[in-house]
Amino acid sequence: MMDLRRLALAVVTVAVTVVGEFGCCFGNVVTFDVKHKFAGKGKNLSALRAHDIRRHGRLLSTVNVDLPLGGNGHPSETGLYFAKIGLGNPSKDHYVQVDTGSDILWVNCAECDKCPAKSDLGIELTLYNPKSSSTSSLVYCDQDFCTSTYDGPLPGCKPNLQCQYNVVYGDGSSTAGYFVKDTIQLQQVTGNLKTGSSNGTVIFGCGAKQSGELGSSSEALDGILGFGQANSSVISQLAAAGKVKRKFAHCLDNKDGGGIFTIGEVVSPKVNTTPMVPNQLHYNVIMKAVEVGDALIELPSDIFDSGDQKGTIVDSGTTLAYLPSTIYEPLMTKILSSQPALILHTVEDQFTCFRFGENVDDGFPVVKFHFKDSLILAVFPHEYLFQIREDAWCFGWQNSGMQSKDGKDMILLGDLVLSNKLVIYDIENQTIGWTEYNCSSSIKVKDKKSGTVYAVGAHDIGSASSMKFGGILTFLFILIALLHSSIA
Repeated sequence: MMDLRRLALAVVTVAVTVVGEFGCCFGNVVTFDVKHKFAGKGKNLSALRAHDIRRHGRLLSTVNVDLPLGGNGHPSETGLYFAKIGLGNPSKDHYVQVDTGSDILWVNCAECDKCPAKSDLGIELTLYNPKSSSTSSLVYCDQDFCTSTYDGPLPGCKPNLQCQYNVVYGDGSSTAGYFVKDTIQLQQVTGNLKTGSSNGTVIFGCGAKQSGELGSSSEALDGILGFGQANSSVISQLAAAGKVKRKFAHCLDNKDGGGIFTIGEVVSPKVNTTPMVPNQLHYNVIMKAVEVGDALIELPSDIFDSGDQKGTIVDSGTTLAYLPSTIYEPLMTKILSSQPALILHTVEDQFTCFRFGENVDDGFPVVKFHFKDSLILAVFPHEYLFQIREDAWCFGWQNSGMQSKDGKDMILLGDLVLSNKLVIYDIENQTIGWTEYNCSSSIKVKDKKSGTVYAVGAHDIGSASSMKFGGILTFLFILIALLHSSIA
Protein backbone atom coordinates (compact mmCIF):
# COMPACT_ATOMS: atom_id res chain seq x y z
CA MET A 1 0.00 0.00 0.00
CA MET A 2 1.38 3.37 -1.00
CA ASP A 3 1.95 5.85 1.84
CA LEU A 4 -0.27 8.92 1.75
CA ARG A 5 2.68 11.23 2.35
CA ARG A 6 4.25 10.08 -0.89
CA LEU A 7 0.99 10.62 -2.68
CA ALA A 8 0.90 14.20 -1.50
CA LEU A 9 3.76 14.84 -3.93
CA ALA A 10 1.65 13.82 -6.94
CA VAL A 11 2.27 15.76 -10.14
CA VAL A 12 -0.64 16.58 -12.39
CA THR A 13 0.13 18.17 -15.73
CA VAL A 14 -2.29 19.11 -18.42
CA ALA A 15 -1.00 19.91 -21.86
CA VAL A 16 -4.22 21.69 -22.77
CA THR A 17 -7.62 22.03 -21.12
CA VAL A 18 -10.67 23.58 -22.65
CA VAL A 19 -13.70 25.74 -22.02
CA GLY A 20 -16.76 23.85 -23.15
CA GLU A 21 -19.23 24.94 -25.80
CA PHE A 22 -22.63 23.47 -26.53
CA GLY A 23 -24.16 23.49 -29.96
CA CYS A 24 -27.71 22.53 -28.95
CA CYS A 25 -30.09 22.41 -26.12
CA PHE A 26 -31.04 19.48 -23.88
CA GLY A 27 -34.33 20.94 -22.67
CA ASN A 28 -34.94 21.08 -18.95
CA VAL A 29 -33.88 17.84 -17.29
CA VAL A 30 -32.00 14.75 -18.40
CA THR A 31 -31.05 11.57 -16.60
CA PHE A 32 -28.69 8.62 -16.85
CA ASP A 33 -28.16 5.52 -14.78
CA VAL A 34 -25.20 5.14 -12.46
CA LYS A 35 -24.16 1.75 -11.11
CA HIS A 36 -21.96 0.85 -8.14
CA LYS A 37 -18.39 -0.16 -8.90
CA PHE A 38 -17.80 -2.16 -5.70
CA ALA A 39 -20.41 -4.33 -4.00
CA GLY A 40 -20.89 -7.06 -1.38
CA LYS A 41 -20.66 -7.02 2.40
CA GLY A 42 -17.11 -7.41 3.64
CA LYS A 43 -15.74 -7.60 0.11
CA ASN A 44 -13.09 -5.38 -1.44
CA LEU A 45 -12.15 -3.56 1.78
CA SER A 46 -8.59 -3.21 0.57
CA ALA A 47 -9.84 -2.07 -2.81
CA LEU A 48 -11.96 0.64 -1.20
CA ARG A 49 -9.05 1.91 0.88
CA ALA A 50 -6.66 1.67 -2.06
CA HIS A 51 -9.10 3.66 -4.19
CA ASP A 52 -9.17 6.42 -1.57
CA ILE A 53 -5.37 6.44 -1.34
CA ARG A 54 -4.98 6.76 -5.10
CA ARG A 55 -7.62 9.46 -5.13
CA HIS A 56 -5.89 11.49 -2.44
CA GLY A 57 -2.69 11.49 -4.46
CA ARG A 58 -4.62 13.14 -7.23
CA LEU A 59 -6.78 15.22 -4.93
CA LEU A 60 -3.95 17.06 -3.21
CA SER A 61 -2.03 17.92 -6.36
CA THR A 62 -1.70 21.67 -6.83
CA VAL A 63 -0.34 21.92 -10.36
CA ASN A 64 -2.65 23.33 -13.05
CA VAL A 65 -5.70 21.10 -12.66
CA ASP A 66 -7.29 18.56 -10.36
CA LEU A 67 -8.39 15.20 -11.73
CA PRO A 68 -9.22 12.92 -8.80
CA LEU A 69 -11.26 9.77 -9.28
CA GLY A 70 -14.76 9.82 -7.86
CA GLY A 71 -18.09 8.24 -7.26
CA ASN A 72 -20.34 7.26 -4.39
CA GLY A 73 -21.11 4.34 -2.06
CA HIS A 74 -21.11 2.86 1.44
CA PRO A 75 -17.95 0.96 2.49
CA SER A 76 -19.69 -2.32 3.30
CA GLU A 77 -21.92 -2.46 0.24
CA THR A 78 -20.72 -0.20 -2.56
CA GLY A 79 -17.88 2.03 -3.61
CA LEU A 80 -17.73 4.06 -6.77
CA TYR A 81 -20.67 4.64 -9.05
CA PHE A 82 -20.48 4.69 -12.80
CA ALA A 83 -22.86 6.10 -15.39
CA LYS A 84 -23.98 4.97 -18.80
CA ILE A 85 -23.93 7.72 -21.41
CA GLY A 86 -24.19 7.73 -25.19
CA LEU A 87 -21.51 9.37 -27.35
CA GLY A 88 -21.32 9.98 -31.09
CA ASN A 89 -23.72 9.54 -34.00
CA PRO A 90 -24.79 6.79 -34.17
CA SER A 91 -24.71 6.80 -30.39
CA LYS A 92 -22.74 4.11 -28.57
CA ASP A 93 -22.94 3.40 -24.85
CA HIS A 94 -19.97 4.19 -22.62
CA TYR A 95 -19.60 3.53 -18.88
CA VAL A 96 -17.75 6.29 -17.02
CA GLN A 97 -16.90 6.89 -13.39
CA VAL A 98 -18.88 9.77 -11.94
CA ASP A 99 -16.65 12.27 -10.17
CA THR A 100 -17.76 15.42 -8.39
CA GLY A 101 -14.15 16.59 -8.14
CA SER A 102 -12.52 16.13 -11.54
CA ASP A 103 -12.78 18.61 -14.37
CA ILE A 104 -13.25 16.84 -17.69
CA LEU A 105 -15.14 14.03 -19.33
CA TRP A 106 -12.76 11.64 -21.07
CA VAL A 107 -13.19 8.18 -22.54
CA ASN A 108 -10.83 5.57 -23.96
CA CYS A 109 -10.52 5.92 -27.72
CA ALA A 110 -9.87 3.71 -30.73
CA GLU A 111 -6.18 2.97 -31.40
CA CYS A 112 -5.51 3.59 -27.69
CA ASP A 113 -2.20 2.28 -26.36
CA LYS A 114 -2.72 0.03 -23.30
CA CYS A 115 -6.38 0.85 -22.77
CA PRO A 116 -8.28 -1.87 -20.87
CA ALA A 117 -10.05 -4.41 -23.06
CA LYS A 118 -12.29 -6.00 -20.42
CA SER A 119 -13.72 -5.36 -16.99
CA ASP A 120 -14.79 -7.60 -14.12
CA LEU A 121 -17.73 -5.29 -13.43
CA GLY A 122 -19.98 -7.15 -15.84
CA ILE A 123 -20.01 -4.41 -18.47
CA GLU A 124 -18.80 -4.35 -22.05
CA LEU A 125 -16.10 -1.75 -22.60
CA THR A 126 -16.40 0.34 -25.76
CA LEU A 127 -13.69 2.44 -27.38
CA TYR A 128 -14.90 5.76 -28.74
CA ASN A 129 -13.99 6.23 -32.41
CA PRO A 130 -14.32 9.82 -33.67
CA LYS A 131 -13.97 8.62 -37.27
CA SER A 132 -17.09 6.49 -36.88
CA SER A 133 -19.22 9.41 -35.70
CA SER A 134 -20.78 11.77 -38.24
CA THR A 135 -20.97 14.56 -35.65
CA SER A 136 -17.42 14.52 -34.26
CA SER A 137 -14.86 17.25 -34.78
CA LEU A 138 -11.35 17.86 -33.48
CA VAL A 139 -10.44 20.70 -31.14
CA TYR A 140 -7.30 22.60 -32.21
CA CYS A 141 -4.74 24.46 -30.12
CA ASP A 142 -5.51 27.86 -31.65
CA GLN A 143 -9.20 27.69 -30.84
CA ASP A 144 -10.78 29.39 -27.85
CA PHE A 145 -11.18 26.03 -26.12
CA CYS A 146 -7.42 25.95 -25.58
CA THR A 147 -6.27 29.57 -25.60
CA SER A 148 -8.80 30.73 -23.01
CA THR A 149 -7.21 28.43 -20.44
CA TYR A 150 -3.79 30.00 -20.94
CA ASP A 151 -4.90 33.61 -21.45
CA GLY A 152 -3.34 33.68 -24.89
CA PRO A 153 -1.76 31.63 -27.68
CA LEU A 154 -0.08 28.39 -26.65
CA PRO A 155 3.69 28.06 -27.18
CA GLY A 156 4.44 26.03 -30.28
CA CYS A 157 0.85 26.08 -31.48
CA LYS A 158 0.44 25.71 -35.24
CA PRO A 159 -2.66 25.50 -37.48
CA ASN A 160 -4.36 22.10 -37.35
CA LEU A 161 -2.39 21.02 -34.25
CA GLN A 162 -4.73 19.12 -31.95
CA CYS A 163 -5.60 20.31 -28.46
CA GLN A 164 -4.02 17.68 -26.22
CA TYR A 165 -4.05 16.73 -22.55
CA ASN A 166 -1.75 14.68 -20.34
CA VAL A 167 -2.46 13.83 -16.70
CA VAL A 168 -0.01 12.00 -14.41
CA TYR A 169 -1.45 10.79 -11.10
CA GLY A 170 0.18 10.20 -7.73
CA ASP A 171 -0.10 6.42 -7.97
CA GLY A 172 1.87 6.43 -11.26
CA SER A 173 -1.14 5.95 -13.52
CA SER A 174 -1.75 8.40 -16.33
CA THR A 175 -4.05 9.32 -19.18
CA ALA A 176 -3.15 11.24 -22.31
CA GLY A 177 -4.95 12.13 -25.50
CA TYR A 178 -6.69 14.94 -27.34
CA PHE A 179 -9.99 16.80 -27.16
CA VAL A 180 -12.94 16.30 -29.49
CA LYS A 181 -16.43 17.72 -29.75
CA ASP A 182 -19.33 15.35 -30.33
CA THR A 183 -22.89 14.47 -29.47
CA ILE A 184 -23.75 13.20 -26.00
CA GLN A 185 -27.01 11.36 -25.35
CA LEU A 186 -28.73 11.54 -21.97
CA GLN A 187 -32.25 11.21 -20.64
CA GLN A 188 -34.35 14.39 -20.48
CA VAL A 189 -37.00 14.69 -17.77
CA THR A 190 -40.22 15.53 -19.59
CA GLY A 191 -42.51 15.78 -16.55
CA ASN A 192 -42.96 14.52 -13.02
CA LEU A 193 -40.96 11.28 -12.84
CA LYS A 194 -40.94 11.03 -16.66
CA THR A 195 -37.94 11.03 -19.01
CA GLY A 196 -37.11 10.91 -22.69
CA SER A 197 -33.96 10.74 -24.79
CA SER A 198 -32.14 14.02 -25.47
CA ASN A 199 -28.97 14.95 -27.37
CA GLY A 200 -26.47 17.76 -27.00
CA THR A 201 -22.88 18.56 -27.91
CA VAL A 202 -19.95 18.47 -25.48
CA ILE A 203 -16.17 18.71 -25.60
CA PHE A 204 -14.38 15.77 -24.00
CA GLY A 205 -11.05 14.01 -23.93
CA CYS A 206 -10.28 11.18 -26.33
CA GLY A 207 -7.88 8.97 -24.37
CA ALA A 208 -5.06 7.69 -26.57
CA LYS A 209 -2.81 6.19 -23.89
CA GLN A 210 -3.46 4.95 -20.36
CA SER A 211 -1.11 3.46 -17.81
CA GLY A 212 -1.19 2.02 -14.29
CA GLU A 213 -4.61 1.47 -12.75
CA LEU A 214 -6.32 3.25 -15.62
CA GLY A 215 -4.94 0.72 -18.07
CA SER A 216 -5.00 -2.54 -16.15
CA SER A 217 -7.55 -2.40 -13.32
CA SER A 218 -9.93 -5.36 -13.11
CA GLU A 219 -12.65 -2.79 -12.34
CA ALA A 220 -11.89 -0.86 -15.52
CA LEU A 221 -14.38 1.53 -17.07
CA ASP A 222 -14.52 3.54 -20.29
CA GLY A 223 -13.48 6.81 -18.68
CA ILE A 224 -14.33 9.50 -16.13
CA LEU A 225 -17.13 12.09 -16.04
CA GLY A 226 -16.08 15.20 -14.10
CA PHE A 227 -18.24 17.69 -12.17
CA GLY A 228 -15.49 19.98 -10.82
CA GLN A 229 -15.41 23.78 -10.80
CA ALA A 230 -13.03 24.28 -13.74
CA ASN A 231 -14.27 25.66 -17.07
CA SER A 232 -13.70 22.30 -18.75
CA SER A 233 -16.08 20.34 -16.49
CA VAL A 234 -19.48 19.20 -17.68
CA ILE A 235 -21.39 21.60 -15.43
CA SER A 236 -19.19 24.54 -16.46
CA GLN A 237 -19.67 23.74 -20.14
CA LEU A 238 -23.43 23.67 -19.69
CA ALA A 239 -23.37 26.91 -17.71
CA ALA A 240 -21.15 28.68 -20.27
CA ALA A 241 -23.71 27.83 -22.95
CA GLY A 242 -26.49 29.33 -20.84
CA LYS A 243 -28.20 25.99 -20.28
CA VAL A 244 -27.84 25.73 -16.48
CA LYS A 245 -26.86 27.54 -13.34
CA ARG A 246 -23.68 26.30 -11.72
CA LYS A 247 -25.60 24.45 -9.04
CA PHE A 248 -25.92 20.73 -8.39
CA ALA A 249 -27.03 18.39 -5.64
CA HIS A 250 -26.82 14.73 -4.70
CA CYS A 251 -28.66 12.47 -2.28
CA LEU A 252 -26.93 9.13 -1.70
CA ASP A 253 -29.01 6.29 -0.30
CA ASN A 254 -26.83 3.77 1.55
CA LYS A 255 -29.86 1.92 2.90
CA ASP A 256 -31.55 0.70 -0.26
CA GLY A 257 -28.95 1.86 -2.80
CA GLY A 258 -29.27 4.46 -5.51
CA GLY A 259 -30.35 8.04 -5.03
CA ILE A 260 -30.53 11.31 -6.95
CA PHE A 261 -28.03 13.72 -8.54
CA THR A 262 -29.24 16.99 -10.06
CA ILE A 263 -27.79 20.00 -11.82
CA GLY A 264 -30.02 23.04 -11.31
CA GLU A 265 -32.03 24.69 -8.58
CA VAL A 266 -33.50 22.48 -5.88
CA VAL A 267 -36.55 24.20 -4.38
CA SER A 268 -37.58 21.49 -1.93
CA PRO A 269 -36.33 20.61 0.60
CA LYS A 270 -34.62 23.81 1.69
CA VAL A 271 -31.14 23.58 3.21
CA ASN A 272 -28.89 25.80 5.31
CA THR A 273 -25.46 26.53 3.86
CA THR A 274 -21.84 27.28 4.74
CA PRO A 275 -19.40 29.24 2.53
CA MET A 276 -16.79 27.50 0.39
CA VAL A 277 -13.15 28.42 0.86
CA PRO A 278 -12.54 30.72 -2.15
CA ASN A 279 -10.18 29.99 -5.03
CA GLN A 280 -10.02 26.23 -4.55
CA LEU A 281 -10.18 23.46 -7.13
CA HIS A 282 -12.19 21.29 -4.72
CA TYR A 283 -15.28 21.85 -2.63
CA ASN A 284 -13.74 23.02 0.66
CA VAL A 285 -15.46 24.44 3.75
CA ILE A 286 -14.37 25.58 7.21
CA MET A 287 -14.98 23.21 10.14
CA LYS A 288 -15.24 24.86 13.55
CA ALA A 289 -15.72 22.02 16.07
CA VAL A 290 -16.37 18.30 16.56
CA GLU A 291 -18.98 16.96 18.96
CA VAL A 292 -19.36 13.34 20.15
CA GLY A 293 -22.59 12.62 21.96
CA ASP A 294 -23.36 15.81 23.84
CA ALA A 295 -19.77 16.92 24.40
CA LEU A 296 -17.38 18.93 22.25
CA ILE A 297 -13.94 17.36 21.81
CA GLU A 298 -11.13 19.47 23.20
CA LEU A 299 -8.91 20.29 20.23
CA PRO A 300 -6.00 22.66 19.54
CA SER A 301 -7.33 26.13 18.73
CA ASP A 302 -5.58 26.24 15.35
CA ILE A 303 -6.54 22.77 14.07
CA PHE A 304 -9.22 24.12 11.73
CA ASP A 305 -7.21 27.04 10.37
CA SER A 306 -7.20 26.74 6.59
CA GLY A 307 -3.47 27.24 6.04
CA ASP A 308 -2.22 25.32 3.00
CA GLN A 309 -4.85 22.63 3.41
CA LYS A 310 -7.59 25.21 2.75
CA GLY A 311 -10.21 23.85 5.10
CA THR A 312 -12.19 20.62 5.04
CA ILE A 313 -12.64 18.85 1.71
CA VAL A 314 -16.18 17.66 0.95
CA ASP A 315 -15.76 14.86 -1.57
CA SER A 316 -18.47 12.40 -2.54
CA GLY A 317 -15.90 10.52 -4.62
CA THR A 318 -14.00 9.28 -1.56
CA THR A 319 -15.57 6.36 0.27
CA LEU A 320 -14.32 6.88 3.85
CA ALA A 321 -13.74 9.88 6.14
CA TYR A 322 -10.15 11.04 6.85
CA LEU A 323 -9.20 13.04 9.94
CA PRO A 324 -5.82 14.24 11.27
CA SER A 325 -4.51 12.42 14.32
CA THR A 326 -5.29 15.45 16.52
CA ILE A 327 -8.98 14.90 15.72
CA TYR A 328 -9.02 11.16 14.98
CA GLU A 329 -7.52 10.00 18.28
CA PRO A 330 -9.77 11.94 20.71
CA LEU A 331 -12.77 11.17 18.48
CA MET A 332 -12.14 7.43 18.66
CA THR A 333 -11.39 7.59 22.40
CA LYS A 334 -14.67 9.34 23.08
CA ILE A 335 -16.69 6.96 20.88
CA LEU A 336 -15.12 3.86 22.45
CA SER A 337 -15.75 5.16 25.97
CA SER A 338 -19.40 4.34 25.37
CA GLN A 339 -18.46 0.64 25.05
CA PRO A 340 -15.50 0.04 27.43
CA ALA A 341 -15.83 -3.77 27.17
CA LEU A 342 -15.52 -3.77 23.39
CA ILE A 343 -12.74 -6.00 22.04
CA LEU A 344 -11.11 -4.43 19.00
CA HIS A 345 -9.17 -6.15 16.24
CA THR A 346 -7.66 -5.01 12.97
CA VAL A 347 -8.88 -6.25 9.60
CA GLU A 348 -6.55 -6.13 6.60
CA ASP A 349 -4.04 -4.08 8.62
CA GLN A 350 -6.12 -0.92 8.28
CA PHE A 351 -9.68 -1.20 9.63
CA THR A 352 -10.55 -1.13 13.36
CA CYS A 353 -13.30 -3.71 13.83
CA PHE A 354 -15.26 -5.45 16.58
CA ARG A 355 -18.13 -7.85 17.26
CA PHE A 356 -21.42 -6.31 18.36
CA GLY A 357 -24.78 -8.07 18.32
CA GLU A 358 -27.01 -5.17 19.32
CA ASN A 359 -28.32 -2.07 17.54
CA VAL A 360 -25.29 0.16 16.93
CA ASP A 361 -27.44 3.32 17.05
CA ASP A 362 -28.36 2.42 20.62
CA GLY A 363 -24.81 1.57 21.63
CA PHE A 364 -22.71 4.35 20.10
CA PRO A 365 -22.91 8.17 20.06
CA VAL A 366 -23.80 10.49 17.21
CA VAL A 367 -20.87 12.51 15.85
CA LYS A 368 -21.54 16.11 14.82
CA PHE A 369 -19.24 18.32 12.75
CA HIS A 370 -19.82 22.06 13.21
CA PHE A 371 -19.10 24.41 10.30
CA LYS A 372 -19.02 28.15 9.72
CA ASP A 373 -22.44 29.86 9.87
CA SER A 374 -23.74 27.27 12.35
CA LEU A 375 -24.21 24.45 9.82
CA ILE A 376 -24.01 21.02 11.46
CA LEU A 377 -23.31 17.68 9.80
CA ALA A 378 -24.66 14.86 12.00
CA VAL A 379 -23.25 11.37 11.42
CA PHE A 380 -25.12 8.49 13.03
CA PRO A 381 -23.47 5.25 14.18
CA HIS A 382 -25.04 3.21 11.36
CA GLU A 383 -23.35 5.64 8.96
CA TYR A 384 -19.82 5.80 10.42
CA LEU A 385 -19.85 2.05 11.21
CA PHE A 386 -20.11 -0.50 8.43
CA GLN A 387 -21.05 -4.15 8.77
CA ILE A 388 -18.85 -6.87 7.27
CA ARG A 389 -20.73 -9.83 8.78
CA GLU A 390 -23.94 -10.29 10.72
CA ASP A 391 -22.40 -9.26 14.05
CA ALA A 392 -19.09 -7.77 12.87
CA TRP A 393 -18.60 -4.02 12.41
CA CYS A 394 -15.75 -1.70 11.40
CA PHE A 395 -15.13 2.02 11.81
CA GLY A 396 -15.13 4.15 8.69
CA TRP A 397 -13.05 6.88 10.35
CA GLN A 398 -9.46 6.87 9.11
CA ASN A 399 -6.35 8.63 10.41
CA SER A 400 -5.36 10.62 7.34
CA GLY A 401 -1.63 10.16 7.95
CA MET A 402 -0.93 12.79 5.33
CA GLN A 403 0.78 16.08 6.09
CA SER A 404 0.17 19.25 4.16
CA LYS A 405 2.95 21.76 3.62
CA ASP A 406 2.18 23.55 6.88
CA GLY A 407 2.44 20.29 8.82
CA LYS A 408 -1.28 19.66 9.28
CA ASP A 409 -3.10 16.52 8.21
CA MET A 410 -5.97 16.88 5.78
CA ILE A 411 -9.62 16.69 6.77
CA LEU A 412 -11.67 14.95 4.10
CA LEU A 413 -15.30 13.89 4.39
CA GLY A 414 -16.46 11.25 1.91
CA ASP A 415 -19.57 9.17 1.28
CA LEU A 416 -19.43 7.77 4.79
CA VAL A 417 -20.75 11.04 6.24
CA LEU A 418 -22.53 12.45 3.17
CA SER A 419 -24.97 9.57 2.64
CA ASN A 420 -28.62 9.88 3.65
CA LYS A 421 -28.39 13.64 3.19
CA LEU A 422 -29.34 16.01 0.41
CA VAL A 423 -26.13 17.94 -0.32
CA ILE A 424 -26.36 21.09 -2.47
CA TYR A 425 -23.36 22.73 -4.17
CA ASP A 426 -23.89 26.34 -5.28
CA ILE A 427 -20.77 27.20 -7.26
CA GLU A 428 -22.15 30.58 -8.34
CA ASN A 429 -22.63 31.77 -4.77
CA GLN A 430 -19.76 29.63 -3.39
CA THR A 431 -21.77 27.80 -0.75
CA ILE A 432 -22.47 24.19 0.21
CA GLY A 433 -25.43 23.04 2.26
CA TRP A 434 -27.09 19.83 3.42
CA THR A 435 -29.98 18.39 5.35
CA GLU A 436 -30.98 14.96 6.62
CA TYR A 437 -33.19 13.40 3.97
CA ASN A 438 -34.76 10.17 2.78
CA CYS A 439 -32.76 9.63 -0.39
CA SER A 440 -35.14 6.96 -1.65
CA SER A 441 -37.91 9.56 -1.95
CA SER A 442 -38.02 12.58 -4.30
CA ILE A 443 -37.04 16.24 -4.40
CA LYS A 444 -38.39 19.22 -6.35
CA VAL A 445 -36.42 21.21 -8.91
CA LYS A 446 -37.32 24.38 -10.81
CA ASP A 447 -36.95 25.36 -14.44
CA LYS A 448 -35.89 29.02 -14.21
CA LYS A 449 -37.26 29.93 -17.63
CA SER A 450 -40.74 28.47 -17.41
CA GLY A 451 -41.06 28.42 -13.63
CA THR A 452 -42.19 24.80 -13.79
CA VAL A 453 -41.41 22.67 -10.76
CA TYR A 454 -40.67 18.97 -11.37
CA ALA A 455 -40.67 16.09 -8.94
CA VAL A 456 -37.46 14.14 -9.37
CA GLY A 457 -37.50 10.69 -7.85
CA ALA A 458 -34.74 8.43 -6.64
CA HIS A 459 -33.79 5.42 -8.75
CA ASP A 460 -32.61 1.99 -7.71
CA ILE A 461 -33.13 -0.42 -10.57
CA GLY A 462 -30.37 -2.84 -9.57
CA SER A 463 -32.85 -5.69 -9.16
CA ALA A 464 -33.87 -5.29 -12.80
CA SER A 465 -30.29 -5.27 -14.02
CA SER A 466 -28.24 -8.26 -15.08
CA MET A 467 -25.20 -6.62 -13.47
CA LYS A 468 -24.40 -7.95 -10.03
CA PHE A 469 -23.89 -4.72 -8.12
CA GLY A 470 -25.75 -2.90 -5.39
CA GLY A 471 -28.15 -0.12 -6.28
CA ILE A 472 -28.21 2.22 -9.23
CA LEU A 473 -28.03 5.97 -8.85
CA THR A 474 -29.68 8.09 -11.47
CA PHE A 475 -28.10 11.44 -12.24
CA LEU A 476 -30.62 14.09 -13.17
CA PHE A 477 -29.38 17.12 -15.03
CA ILE A 478 -31.65 20.12 -14.64
CA LEU A 479 -30.90 21.86 -17.93
CA ILE A 480 -32.48 25.28 -17.86
CA ALA A 481 -33.16 26.26 -21.46
CA LEU A 482 -32.51 29.99 -21.48
CA LEU A 483 -32.39 30.13 -25.26
CA HIS A 484 -34.89 27.48 -26.37
CA SER A 485 -36.08 24.05 -25.31
CA SER A 486 -35.86 21.98 -28.46
CA ILE A 487 -34.43 18.47 -28.30
CA ALA A 488 -31.72 17.78 -30.83
